[in-house]
Amino acid sequence: MRELQISYAQALREGLDQAMSQDPRVIVIGEGVPDPKAIFGTTAGLRERHGADRVFDMPLSENGATGFCIGAALSGMRPVMVHQRIDFALLAMDQLVNNAAKWHYMFNGKASVPLVVRVIVGRGWGQGPQHSQSLQGLFAQIPGLRVVMPTTAHDAKGMLMAAIADNNPVIFIEHRWLHGVTDEVPEAAYQVPLDQAKVLHAGVDVTVAAFSFMALEALLAARALALEGLSLEVVDMRSVRPLDVPAVLQSVRKTGRLLVADTGSQTGGAGAELISQVVAQGFDALRAAPVRVASPDHPAPSSPFMAETYYPTALTLAHAALALAGRPTDGPTLERLQVALARKDPHDTPHRNFSGPF
Repeated sequence: MRELQISYAQALREGLDQAMSQDPRVIVIGEGVPDPKAIFGTTAGLRERHGADRVFDMPLSENGATGFCIGAALSGMRPVMVHQRIDFALLAMDQLVNNAAKWHYMFNGKASVPLVVRVIVGRGWGQGPQHSQSLQGLFAQIPGLRVVMPTTAHDAKGMLMAAIADNNPVIFIEHRWLHGVTDEVPEAAYQVPLDQAKVLHAGVDVTVAAFSFMALEALLAARALALEGLSLEVVDMRSVRPLDVPAVLQSVRKTGRLLVADTGSQTGGAGAELISQVVAQGFDALRAAPVRVASPDHPAPSSPFMAETYYPTALTLAHAALALAGRPTDGPTLERLQVALARKDPHDTPHRNFSGPF
């Protein structure tokens, strides 16, 4: 299968285009979908290719628009709804929680809601408390919803196509700092499972189970710590509900140590749930208490100066991994890590040095 080096955003656009070409029931709707900026370029050219009756804008009425997307899904369509911020999906929680997530169960499997809701999380550029939230833990608490967070361009395309083909409602979460990350992506249509984690970097000393953008920070930490003689195994979780606990347990049984890295807040988040399940099912394999690295339990600041210390980084993960392994976390080791992991770009802009294959 021929592969091309393309960005995460291009992979999403390609996945949408191929899904729409394969299935005339697929429609794309969202605030800004047909705009020139095209949701960070992910919907560019789709309206011209597939027509205004399948690719269109929506009113500033998230709950109502979600309602008619659910109705369309129940009627046989396969809508892909797009929110430029995950925060906007909060205005549709009644429809998502009480209708989309429960219809299949309430009608004994005789009706399905094949709806994909693309939502974007992230940070930087002064997005602040209302536009920087990472709410995957909130959506993952709802029975009946699948919640996925692809990290690489390869998985972004394959998981989006799998989500569109799935008969369940899927919350498809993209970190805006991933949109420019490149990877080798098959040119043909393909699917990636919605319930399986993937090892991005093999290691033997510490397992780092990471969600979304934190998987890339974990890769940076793994490369820097390898020079210090500490081997990290980076597991890209990819799915928040369901969690691929067996994959993490398999890694922990090798390393004996677990570090979970999440883009959301610490209390009650996906990281807490993953640790709980690993401890319950694999306590005997742990040689040290698991550690969570996540955003603080207070809203994200708008000030770039304050935001610089709000978000965990590769250095945060490296420091936590050293402590977990009982290694020194200060002195020359810390100085070398600070040099190795220093950002060349401004702290509130995406990394520019990631490319696949991962």
